[in-house]
Amino acid sequence: MTREAPNLAVLIDSDNAQAAVISDLLAEIAQVGTATVKRAYGDWTTPQLGSWKEVLNVHAIVPVQQFSYTTGKNATDSALIIDAMDLLHGGRVEGFCLVSSDSDFTRLATRIREQGLLVIGFGERKTPKAFVAACDRFLYIDLLKRGSGRPSSGGGGAGHDHDGVPPLKPFLSEAIAAVTQDDGWAPLGMVGSLLQKHDPSFDARSYGFRKLSELVKAQPYLTVKEVPISPGSPQMHLSVRLRGG
Repeated sequence: MTREAPNLAVLIDSDNAQAAVISDLLAEIAQVGTATVKRAYGDWTTPQLGSWKEVLNVHAIVPVQQFSYTTGKNATDSALIIDAMDLLHGGRVEGFCLVSSDSDFTRLATRIREQGLLVIGFGERKTPKAFVAACDRFLYIDLLKRGSGRPSSGGGGAGHDHDGVPPLKPFLSEAIAAVTQDDGWAPLGMVGSLLQKHDPSFDARSYGFRKLSELVKAQPYLTVKEVPISPGSPQMHLSVRLRGG
């Protein structure tokens, strides 16, 4: 498969993830590629993981048993990391989705990216910044919960800072300025890519919008226009610039 639709390995640290968000999480992953490997790691003999049973069956996720021989999650973490390295060198996948809020997977994410493969992380807001930064993209799981979207009224404020979300106006303005073309307009696709590189956790949903296009259209300091992707083409893409620019 191409880079645009890669085969993905979804590796879940069940001790550090919620079964309730897995359906939405897999739907999100399906927009990126195909989850050809789906594994969840934990001590399945404990009652704490009882809520996972139905989720594993419905989504054909393979449970990988790791007994808790000692206090902590080291056994689970080690099993996930070993399997990830086997998959990395097996050449069967083009990317990994690591589901955990644990900083122990920071080096794993870095190692996978060093090999040229895609890494998408999923975790809670408490996830250490080092793990977030080690991924190509990082999605906070609260954004995946159906019916938990943020009110759109919070999206336009330059000083908006909610749950650690950076103020939007300076962040967005800097990205637009960096990719502005000779005609004074910045292609929105390039803006989005740069935002993701600067902050792997950037997501329009953090500001109350479903898509980046909806977010930029709502900003009073921006002008947005549709442009043909090539001369004479009926297909359009969005370009954006600072108002007055």
